[in-house]
Amino acid sequence: MDALSALLEGPRASGAFLLRIVMEPPWSIRVQDRSPLCLAVMLSGEARIEPDHGEPVRLGPGDVAIVRGPDPYVMSDDPATEPQVIVHPGQQCVTPGGVELRERMSLGVRTWGSNPDGPVQILLGVYEEVGAVGQRLLDVLPPLLVVSDDSWDSTLIPVLAREVTKQGPAQGVVLDRLLDLLLIAVLRVWFDRPGTEAPAWYRAHAHPVAGEALRLFHEDPAQHWTLDRVAAQVGVSRATLAECFRNAVGTPPMTYLTEWRLALAADLLRQSDSTLNAVARQVGYGSGFALSSAFKRVYGISPQEHRSAAPAQ
Repeated sequence: MDALSALLEGPRASGAFLLRIVMEPPWSIRVQDRSPLCLAVMLSGEARIEPDHGEPVRLGPGDVAIVRGPDPYVMSDDPATEPQVIVHPGQQCVTPGGVELRERMSLGVRTWGSNPDGPVQILLGVYEEVGAVGQRLLDVLPPLLVVSDDSWDSTLIPVLAREVTKQGPAQGVVLDRLLDLLLIAVLRVWFDRPGTEAPAWYRAHAHPVAGEALRLFHEDPAQHWTLDRVAAQVGVSRATLAECFRNAVGTPPMTYLTEWRLALAADLLRQSDSTLNAVARQVGYGSGFALSSAFKRVYGISPQEHRSAAPAQ
């Protein structure tokens, strides 16, 4: 598993909010749901996305935008159009005056908007939680990025557009996986685009030394890795490993491994009922006490406090 694969495991959709929006101009939607990640795919027409703190972008058919939360943003046909809909946490949709709109604007299965025949169609996929591993990916993304239709050829968009309005066995799982695939495809295109400052861990996956060390860490974080052992596996000296890894990734290899293990532990604590000792063994710590000490040093709270602070499902 390379670094990108491992980090993209973080924001895996599970019951993600997915909707086809159909609008008739003039229209404007202010999104302040505090979700950490959103994908907006233009199926037809045009739209403008403007973050509260950032430059606006114009989307045309086939364009895909990734919006990194939790800051608010506005989607509209024109900057002069005042918001008609406010989206709050939990995907609660109301007018600026507080009138509930979710049911009123429902147009069928996972379809919502002002006019079923409107010229503007947008697929919206919202990840409402990404966890500690996913946050490592989000931290390297800008508030808003766009991959234009003419810069890639994705067959996923028409498939997702067809599936989003279907009802069937395990349809939610199908949509979650398609959304994940689309996210991965868009990020790969964006990271590889000339002029994009791809994160060091992404660039490092092609490095013969650092990339192999990253693969070892991500495939088997529970292994008793030492600098000597990693160097032997990669086939270089300790000094060469340390220098190559730091130059390629930006941190020493053992520091990176510690951060990766603790991020995995943070997610396991919230995603399972495993004991602290069991979680410790899964991520490479000899005991719950050792994990707890490292966890509190990095996150500032105990593993139990972190688990107790998990949002209600």
